[in-house]
Amino acid sequence: MYDTILVATDGSPSATAAADRAIDFARTFDAGLHALYVIDTMAYGADVRSDLMTEALGQQGESAVEAVELAAEETGVAVTTAVTRGSPAQAIVDYVEDNDIDLVVVGTRGRRGLERFLVGSVAERVVRTSPAPVVTVPPDGASTDDV
Repeated sequence: MYDTILVATDGSPSATAAADRAIDFARTFDAGLHALYVIDTMAYGADVRSDLMTEALGQQGESAVEAVELAAEETGVAVTTAVTRGSPAQAIVDYVEDNDIDLVVVGTRGRRGLERFLVGSVAERVVRTSPAPVVTVPPDGASTDDV
């Protein structure tokens, strides 16, 4: 049913819950798993510290995808990892299209009300624009969408 599954991670509790769910799906469907971290280049100004911030976030990204890789390998699931830059939702959708992803798994942060309106939701934008089905997983690990 699913041959390639993508989990977007930022190392947060919700991303860890999403990674656990994605690993379960990959094992169940004998699918390849991709772990993606996106350095949000839209969040920083063009000042001198941006390069230092991007480098630090790149290291954080490598750690986040490595954590998914280690968890997956414990269950026998092979993982392809990637760290990229850009607007997170668009970068995730681009990765889906470029890598023929069949299922996307993303964590949610549970923002509500004004905070969600002002900040927006990467997961929501991915759900709306992804050509592949998307499963959203809150920090407690219970999925909010069925596959």
